[in-house]
Amino acid sequence: MKQVSLPNGVRLAYTDAGSGAPLMLVHGFCGSSAYWQKVIPALAKRFRVIVPDLRGHGSSSAPDEPYTMERLAEDLVHLLDALEVEQTTLLGHSLGGYVTLAFAERYADRLTGFGLIHSTAYPDDEQGKANRDKSMESIRQNGMEPFIKALVPRLFAPDSVTSRPDDVRLAREIGLGTDPQGAIRTLQGMRDRPDRRHVLQKTSLPVLLVAGEQDQIVSPAKTFTADGSHVRQVLLPKAGHMGMLEVPDDLTAAIGEFMGSF
Repeated sequence: MKQVSLPNGVRLAYTDAGSGAPLMLVHGFCGSSAYWQKVIPALAKRFRVIVPDLRGHGSSSAPDEPYTMERLAEDLVHLLDALEVEQTTLLGHSLGGYVTLAFAERYADRLTGFGLIHSTAYPDDEQGKANRDKSMESIRQNGMEPFIKALVPRLFAPDSVTSRPDDVRLAREIGLGTDPQGAIRTLQGMRDRPDRRHVLQKTSLPVLLVAGEQDQIVSPAKTFTADGSHVRQVLLPKAGHMGMLEVPDDLTAAIGEFMGSF
């Protein structure tokens, strides 16, 4: 892992592997760059793969300030600037997808393409917002451990929970490493994010949408909210919310085909 101090004072940790066309992969909530460890080696044979820890996650710093999706996207722009990368393809998992959409809305000129992996352009509905508030209160009162213990099994397809114990254990360890303040600030940002379906529908950039058929967090219908000649939709039959761990070869193939299409 490398680290860089951004102009806004945030310290981001990141992995930078391979060479070729830049590809940035952004993890989900209570994740880290380690979520992508099974897909990085194969992708790095063809592309320059840049994989950050978002603020408040992994080895990055956790400033006590609002973590809007726009601010998280700005962090990524600063990282690209620090790495002297003019344009990249940006793919975001779950939370990372929300950040990707904010990035695509504000900094489209820095992108060659973008996509959502187990994510959605819809905002939280009222129940979703209430659940974010409950999660924040749970972390304030009880810390990360009970929250992560309840969250992680839902991230995987039901069969994966028993058949892939090492992956479940990894996700739990990564989640427990999340800064509590960072988690709370991120929950606030996710709760308050706007509807960004228009970003998918109106862009002229290539778009990749990947859904897990057994995803218990974001259903395929919530991911596949746009179509057209610029949109590539991929359904992973055996995956829940964690295709990069559950079916890494299938996800690597989908990303490679997408990157080779433009």
